[in-house]
Amino acid sequence: MKKTIVIVIALVVIIAISGGVWWWTQRSIPEEEPKTEEPAPVSRSSEIIGYSVEGRKIEAYTFGDGEKTIAFVGGIHGGYEWNSVMLAYEFVDYFTENPSAIPEGLTVKIIPVANPDGLAKIVGTGSRFVLADVKKAVKAGEGRFNANGVDLNRNFGCRWQPKSTWRGQEVSAGTTAFSEPEALAIKDFVLETKPEAVIFWHSQSNAVYASECGKGVLPETKAIMNIYAKAAGYPAVETFDAYPVTGDVESWLASINIPALTVELATHETIEWEKNLAGVKALLEYYSN
Repeated sequence: MKKTIVIVIALVVIIAISGGVWWWTQRSIPEEEPKTEEPAPVSRSSEIIGYSVEGRKIEAYTFGDGEKTIAFVGGIHGGYEWNSVMLAYEFVDYFTENPSAIPEGLTVKIIPVANPDGLAKIVGTGSRFVLADVKKAVKAGEGRFNANGVDLNRNFGCRWQPKSTWRGQEVSAGTTAFSEPEALAIKDFVLETKPEAVIFWHSQSNAVYASECGKGVLPETKAIMNIYAKAAGYPAVETFDAYPVTGDVESWLASINIPALTVELATHETIEWEKNLAGVKALLEYYSN
């Protein structure tokens, strides 16, 4: 009887020890977590390319590291075309989250706000943003000019005159071509980066316009105008003839043989994201070949 009891106790001890060892090994060796691919690093940087009359920064964001550079600019007319600024920042976010959207061999540079003083006049410097107030200010034509009262898109070196035109009214184009720090910042940026093409977002004429400076539209300008317009669903227009324009940045770029487009959103209220995303993708694909 005693021998049987001893055998039973021994079996119980062995089972207990075995169970304890099994429990401990299962507890101390965690299950291997599923491996996830590391997201591709985002090649993004930003730099200050100049300052406004009132000392606000003019920044350029860079994505990719290819030999060919394509540049995009928003807000040269400040708060009056505030949605062009919002569109530019949307692309900053998009390329940050989707670095693979930039083809190999290309670099994309984005200047979201070329006229920060004009933007501040409409949106303000605080966090409060009331769309109704912005619409009211835009309707009154506010926020278009820089702090010196100059229309920056009349301050560049092609057919420059001290007075120019905007929608039938006379506007200041500065004291000389590139007299304004914002225009000079864009000039220096272009001469340093030597982009293949520059696209400016505006509103609200609902078209893609080519550029020229007295020698006709460059063949490359015509080609990318049609590519962007077709992909985005905007009309393609070679010549803006609603009223005379002098000293605009797109024409100055044409004068130094850099293709430039004016992409006009349909209103002052929306960014038409899907349309412009399609246009930008088509342009990047064109320059990647």
